[in-house]
Amino acid sequence: MSNKTKQWGAIIVMIALFAMIAFVTNLCSPMSVIVKNEFGASNFLSQIGNYGNFIAYLIMGIPSGMLIKRFGYKKTALMALAVGVVGILVQWASGSMGFTVYLVGAFISGFCMCMLNTVVNPMLNMLGGGGNKGNQLIQIGGVFNSAAAVAIYILMGALIGEAAKAHISDATPALMIALAIFVIGFFVILFTNIPEPEQIKEEKTAKDEHSALSFRHFKLGLFAIFLYGGIEVGTPTYIMQYLTALPTDATPGLGMDAGIVGLICAVYWLLMLVGRFIGGAIGGKVSSKTMISAVSVLALILLVAGILLPTSMRINVPGIDWANLSIIWAEVPVGIFAFLLIGLCTSVMWGGIFNLATEGLGKYTAMASGMFMTMVAGFAIMIGLQGWIADLTGNYLTSYIVVIFCAVYILFYALVGSKNVNKDIKVD
Repeated sequence: MSNKTKQWGAIIVMIALFAMIAFVTNLCSPMSVIVKNEFGASNFLSQIGNYGNFIAYLIMGIPSGMLIKRFGYKKTALMALAVGVVGILVQWASGSMGFTVYLVGAFISGFCMCMLNTVVNPMLNMLGGGGNKGNQLIQIGGVFNSAAAVAIYILMGALIGEAAKAHISDATPALMIALAIFVIGFFVILFTNIPEPEQIKEEKTAKDEHSALSFRHFKLGLFAIFLYGGIEVGTPTYIMQYLTALPTDATPGLGMDAGIVGLICAVYWLLMLVGRFIGGAIGGKVSSKTMISAVSVLALILLVAGILLPTSMRINVPGIDWANLSIIWAEVPVGIFAFLLIGLCTSVMWGGIFNLATEGLGKYTAMASGMFMTMVAGFAIMIGLQGWIADLTGNYLTSYIVVIFCAVYILFYALVGSKNVNKDIKVD
């Protein structure tokens, strides 16, 4: 088998892992609707699955980088998938065993997602040769990531049905699909030849006085990814909460059917898919800096519009009923439509930030990827902060000021913070 064939085989596997990550990670947001009903949780506590999933990155991020350095990308991916099987089974059992067990299951699944993310991002970047081409491969992987996110929102919306009657057992089909994906993925990777980058095999002969943290642009990039989750996950999560919450709830909503809302929220992820497809198509010619700057400005405009536009202004938004292959239309405040459009903006942020933050790190890239993953814990913190503000103010729309703050910093990072000012450090 030629090196070129091996490389394409590795690329396909990494892209498939990208999709798997989204399917399991995005279970948490629609599951919050179930948790709210099953356990009588507040907006803040209903996101416990997201907290467990993303805080696991804080613990597992650096160890994941160490696992890659010791065992390589393939073995680390196999270990991750084995952990993922356990996490899904524990979440499934929580319906009869309680709130704490659900948190433990989400936490274990978070370990798996962290390990897979630590494998996928640097591998795609390296297989593309870094720079614009590396970013392009990450964006293409993101297309499949978004497609899986669309699928899980549609599936969970259909399974939940009426939010006030939702239970963990209703999500069994989605959890079993996730379990099957992990098992199949394990055997596919087991029999796939994945080339290991040369620097992973190198042994250090002397203590290195530098590390990834010696680079300013990497440290600022860590904080950018910490805040990024507040945009990507916070936006659709609280759209779903707002649209499904009853008008009589402490934090009132529109009381819409969860199945319809799932189809609407899936449009957000569908737009992310479209944005990533565009990003993948132009990624070889347009720099990550330009991409992130443009989408950050657009996101800020849409966020301000979504908060300030009166809820009495309504618009019909589409949803795709995949079961019947038809388009459904639902009336929502025009500000919610603006929030849905943010999917186009978040589409290229993750890959672009990773590309900028690790550019020029050379031999420090593997450990940098592990450190990068620890910052995904910020997803939980920002989502929790947004939920706390929603509880405090009794208004879901007001909580989006958290998302505005995140977008402002990411714009700063693209324009200023991403410049490598430490080129004097040897990286080979």
